[in-house]
Amino acid sequence: MATLPNPLPSLATSGLDLPPGSLVDATLDGTWHEPLLWYADGPPADLRGWSRLRAAGRRLGLLPVLVTGGRRGQWPEEWDLHPEGTSYPGDHDADEVLAGYWTEYADDEVGAGTAAGENAGPGTDGSEGPGSWPGLAPAPAREAAEDPDTVAAGLAGVIAADADTWHGGARMALVPARRSADIPAAIGWSGPMNHENDVARLCAVLRSWEDRYDARVVLLGFDTMIVSVGRPPATIEEARALAAEHYAFCPDNIDQSPPYDLDAYAEKSVLNQEAWSFWWD
Repeated sequence: MATLPNPLPSLATSGLDLPPGSLVDATLDGTWHEPLLWYADGPPADLRGWSRLRAAGRRLGLLPVLVTGGRRGQWPEEWDLHPEGTSYPGDHDADEVLAGYWTEYADDEVGAGTAAGENAGPGTDGSEGPGSWPGLAPAPAREAAEDPDTVAAGLAGVIAADADTWHGGARMALVPARRSADIPAAIGWSGPMNHENDVARLCAVLRSWEDRYDARVVLLGFDTMIVSVGRPPATIEEARALAAEHYAFCPDNIDQSPPYDLDAYAEKSVLNQEAWSFWWD
C-alpha cells in the first residue's frame, strides 16, 4: 500500500507523551522494513487518552485505534499482518466491492424468499428479483448530533473502561494513516482473511461509511472490528438498506450470530446504533 513517510521510527523523539509501549513490525511474511504500529504495554490509565493522542498524533500523521488481544491473548505481534498483500483503498469502489461480495454470499446464504431476499430491490445492473444487489444505501437524512471524532472518543472510553468484556482490556495504538477508514490497510490487517485477503477493499467500504455515516474505526482485534457511528440510520427503511451492506461486508455477523435474519439485524444492530461490531470466522 502506498503511504506517506512513516513517523513511527522517530516516535521516541517526536515529543508525544506516550506510556510505555511497543513498535510492531512482525508480519505474515517476516519482519517488515518499518514499524506498522505502536501500541501501549498496558490499558490506558486515563480514559481521556484517545482525544489527546488524536490531537497530538495528527500533526505527525498518526491516528489512534484501540487494540485487544481477545480471549486468546493475540496482540498485534500475532495478528498475521500482511502489508505486502494490501493495496490502496482509493483504488477500489465501495459499491463494486460490496456487489461482488453480495453476489458471492447472498445468493447462497440468504436466498430467494427470505426477508433479505424480499427486501433486496433493483440490482446495480438494473436487474430485479430476490437476492439482487440493491446498491449503496443513501446517507441518513438527519444531521449528526455530535462531531464524529467526539463520538469515537466516547466509544473508545467505554471500551477502555470495560476490561472484562475485552479479556484483559484494550490498549491504545497509533497507526500512520491519513483517515480512520484506512487504518486496517495501513497495517495490513488480516482479520477478515477468510472473507477477503486484501483488506484495502474493505477499507474502501469503510471510507464510504465514513462519508455517509461519520464512521470511525475505534477497535481492532485479531478478527474483530468496532466502528463508531456519528450519524446512524434513523428509520427502519434506512437501517434495512444499510443491513445489506453489513451482510456483504461481514456475512458472519448474520450467518453465525443471532438473530440470523437481516430484518431483525437491521432493527437490533443498525437502527440508531452508534457502534457497529464485526467479526470474521
